[in-house]
Amino acid sequence: MPHAVSLAILTVLTLAHSTSALELTDAEADALRKAGPAPVGKEFFSAGARKLVVPKVPRDQVIGFCLYTTENDTLKLSAQLYPLADGEPRAVTLEADTGAGWKKLATQDVDGDHWMTTYRVEGWDESKAAKYRVTHPLGASYEGVIRADPIDEEEVVVAAFTGNSNTDRGPRPDIVKNVLAQDPDLLFFSGDQSYDHKRHYAAWMLFGRQFGEIIKDRPTVCIPDDHDVGQGNLWGAGGAKSTGKGGAADGGYVMPADYVKMVERAQTAHLPDPVDPAPVKQGIGVYFTRLRIGGVDFAIIEDRKFKTGPMGLVPKQGPRPDHINDPNYDPQTVDMPEAVLLGERQLRFLDQWGQDWDGAAMKCVLSQTIFAGGAHIHGKTTNRLVADMDSNGWPQTGRNKALVAMRKSFAFHVAGDQHLATIIHHGVNNWGDGPWSFCVPSIVNYYGRWWWPLEDGLNHNPDNPLPFTGGFYDGFRNKVTMHAYANPAPGNFRAAGHGVVRFNKRTREITMECWPRKVDVTAADARQFVGWPKTITQMDNYDRQPQAYLPKLKIEGGADAPFGGPVVQVIDEETGEVVYTVRVQGDEFRPPVFKEEVTYTVKVTVGDAEKVIERVEANWEREAAVDL
Repeated sequence: MPHAVSLAILTVLTLAHSTSALELTDAEADALRKAGPAPVGKEFFSAGARKLVVPKVPRDQVIGFCLYTTENDTLKLSAQLYPLADGEPRAVTLEADTGAGWKKLATQDVDGDHWMTTYRVEGWDESKAAKYRVTHPLGASYEGVIRADPIDEEEVVVAAFTGNSNTDRGPRPDIVKNVLAQDPDLLFFSGDQSYDHKRHYAAWMLFGRQFGEIIKDRPTVCIPDDHDVGQGNLWGAGGAKSTGKGGAADGGYVMPADYVKMVERAQTAHLPDPVDPAPVKQGIGVYFTRLRIGGVDFAIIEDRKFKTGPMGLVPKQGPRPDHINDPNYDPQTVDMPEAVLLGERQLRFLDQWGQDWDGAAMKCVLSQTIFAGGAHIHGKTTNRLVADMDSNGWPQTGRNKALVAMRKSFAFHVAGDQHLATIIHHGVNNWGDGPWSFCVPSIVNYYGRWWWPLEDGLNHNPDNPLPFTGGFYDGFRNKVTMHAYANPAPGNFRAAGHGVVRFNKRTREITMECWPRKVDVTAADARQFVGWPKTITQMDNYDRQPQAYLPKLKIEGGADAPFGGPVVQVIDEETGEVVYTVRVQGDEFRPPVFKEEVTYTVKVTVGDAEKVIERVEANWEREAAVDL
């Protein structure tokens, strides 16, 4: 982890990054070293003020932190530096050691806007772990480990975070200690890594100080959300320029496009290449892509960049264009089919990604937030909202398109943003016919939210210790089944914490864990939030009631296929649409279908071999079988 520095010497940086004040005398550098490390975070404040600053560092410590991913035999690694003074070299070198000594991979200059560069190394061997280091001519060196892909491990573990609020800019030792003990294969920061709206660079450097010890040695996904790009809420409207009216509810970005691009480059440049790289309005880029870790295939999407703003489109029915507090309002009045959520480009990506199971045993979507209105009370217990258009429960038509696209590959969903941890089984036409989602708790929950419905849930499980569980309509009349929630309460640090998801490739089970702040996960008496852990199966993510079944497939060599099962795709011959694509377990599978009076095409892939059966009829009663 980078060294902390003393409170003695600080400098405030403007967006222009003036460098004249960054030069350290020999005496100042000696004083910093003698002072020793200060608590992480405190060095980012000017004396007696809450304003965030970037500290001076000894010149042999100018490399702040690194982020990386590996995908399709390509390593992408971003090196983030503290500001360099005029005349100091801009070049930094990436080296790797796979066991035969250090080998130089590339030397590149950092930019002068965000003091970073991103390396791209093709032909990377993902089967082997490697040490890496980034060096600077001033004597700075930053080291970490590029992990081997855990393809042979039974379980892939993801640690997920959201909401790194600036109401606490201190260190995160409890989270770091717990994550090191949990040793995840992937870190996912779903947004609001920065709450300093006009000072992303300073906040980003603090983020690196807070989490550098865990991000340096494992692949990390960071995706920016509204606070990262300098606004309280974000309806990106395809990159449009917002006037800022109604809390930017007119749609678009408040900050200049160059600022938005700087933020997105800092946080996402190390992700795998975007699958559809065409920029949106104002030349703002996109980053939606896929990342495979150990046989779990993650779709990384941008659920706010294309989203339509509500102001001027829907009738105002509350104090703000996006807040509805009339309990008698008609949700259909705000369901505008022309309103965009993910947009056609991302829906097309999800459709293609869902059909491609190369290197994948299970599927998961990572995004900023969940597709439901997951909270009733905002900020304080007296502030009850009927519906919040900042949630992805709106627009309803776009929300349903997203869920339908996800369930076709039985994809699970991990997200954040809501300040409230939840486990929801989403419904499109009926309760529970869509994917499950896990919204993880905020790292620092400065703005509490509560799940607190006024009505009883349908089919509440009496064994569930949480009272407000079961089937509900959210504020947009979307069908949601709540299985767990972590409301703020005395003694639980406003329900702050982090989430862990365990994907078991052998059993196809998904286990969700939700850990409160200040809990030592290694302690014998460590307890998660009430309602966790929760385990579901992969197939629960399309738990729609079948109308019929196709004949049982008996697949020769199926159990010997990659990840212990063949890929089965079912196509509706009446519409030509893919009903679903999934990697099943073993060598037998009876495909459920949702129409009786049509025929189907079934494609079965075992390794590189594909077999296609056409004109397959549905039959509810007969235990017919097809040998393949």
